Amino acid sequence: MMKMFHYLKYFLFHVIGLISAAAILAGGGFITAGFLAVLVIYLVGDAVCGDDTSTPHFSFPGILTAQLWLALPLLAFIVFSAVWSVCSGDPLGFGAWLTQLTGYDVIAARDATAPGHHISTLLATGLMIGMVGTITAHELTHRTWDPISMFIGRWLLSFSFDTIFSIEHVYGHHRYVSTIDDPATAPRGRNVYFHIVASTIKGNISAWQIEKKRLTRKGQGLFSWHNAVIRGHLMSVLLVVAAYAMGGWQAAVFFTLCGLWGKSLLEIVNYMEHYGMVRNPATPVQPRHSWNTNKRISSWAMFNLTRHSHHHAQGEVPYQDLKPFPEAPMMISGYLTTIIVALIPPLWHKLMTPKVLAWDRDYATAEERALAAKANANSGIADMTDLSPVR
Repeated sequence: MMKMFHYLKYFLFHVIGLISAAAILAGGGFITAGFLAVLVIYLVGDAVCGDDTSTPHFSFPGILTAQLWLALPLLAFIVFSAVWSVCSGDPLGFGAWLTQLTGYDVIAARDATAPGHHISTLLATGLMIGMVGTITAHELTHRTWDPISMFIGRWLLSFSFDTIFSIEHVYGHHRYVSTIDDPATAPRGRNVYFHIVASTIKGNISAWQIEKKRLTRKGQGLFSWHNAVIRGHLMSVLLVVAAYAMGGWQAAVFFTLCGLWGKSLLEIVNYMEHYGMVRNPATPVQPRHSWNTNKRISSWAMFNLTRHSHHHAQGEVPYQDLKPFPEAPMMISGYLTTIIVALIPPLWHKLMTPKVLAWDRDYATAEERALAAKANANSGIADMTDLSPVR
């Protein structure tokens, strides 16, 4: 029975996605209530359910891969429902069909939905694009040997206009993580809102440069169909066109905002996973170079993205085999809780500055302490800049 539970626990991810879709389709106050319910599941669940440090053996890893692949139809359904909810017509007769099937008039509920609840739809959909889309794609696009996983992973990323993640993250971020050469690693003192913009711009530049080198080695044209950066952006354009076909510019703009919110969530997660870390790029990546957490609900609903220390030490290890590394540097709490804290810079720096300084003392090598001293001096944070050089 316990062995079965270890497979079933990762379906929490899909349940949360279906809750979000159902709330959006129910319309009105159900949308906001559903969004708040998802937040409560993560925030309260991580606060009261403790840590998951189990390391079970999985005899049927194919089931776990299928769970990942199911994210694409699930996300497509969530996003379709969200875009449909802001359309004036009934694209594909979806509303009429669902009303006949359930007996609940979803069209009337949609038409009576107040603007404030549409904002909840945007926030919930962006959250699902980030969680159902990007988190799953993060796992799938590491499986560079599996064309199906890569195909699904890149389409999941296209919802957040971020297919370049499959290039920059795998071949750039994992090489340069916790160094000044990594766009996704936030230096000490950086504001999360600045990081979203800076990391997005630098990440796209890095992906283009990586792809340019790959195409040059293969003797293929940069501005051609062989360019995965160009193909990826066209995938996202196709989704915007589909939204426009459903409901005109209103639907296209709404989808775009949802996708950009989902992309912003990725950069917020990057921010909190490696904030303030330092490393000589010539040295191997170790578990100490990532902020880790083993909070139970985050782990189950995010395919062990929480076990980030092991992931960066061994990026090829599938999510179900990642170890909890309880001795690694720890985040403030679970993922959604830490995201909310990161969005409040004064609170973030108040809570993280002691953690970063403890990292210097307890985890850093002598060489990294010297790098940390320079980072502290440039941080603009009084508790860091007032320190004497770390010895």
